[in-house]
Amino acid sequence: MKIRLRACMLGLTLCLVALSASRASDETMTIALGTSSLLTLDRPFETVLVGDPQVVDVSRQTDRTVLVKAINRGASNVVFVDANSIAIANIRVVVREARV
Repeated sequence: MKIRLRACMLGLTLCLVALSASRASDETMTIALGTSSLLTLDRPFETVLVGDPQVVDVSRQTDRTVLVKAINRGASNVVFVDANSIAIANIRVVVREARV
């Protein structure tokens, strides 16, 4: 009984650690229309997925850095996937009107 309880506790702990790690990488960035912003991740990525390419354009600079360019007002998600096909970051990008 104790072994089964310990195994359940270990499994629950591992799930909570994985859940908190995945939430830690979810962020929101706001950029002005017509500008660009350099985004650097803590871990290297293999693939970038852009939710709405009509809102932002993403150009890979290094295996940890991208340049995000605001094309149109709106919002889009940018998801980074590592070499093991695991999503390591999900960044919400909000493009606002440029202030004069």
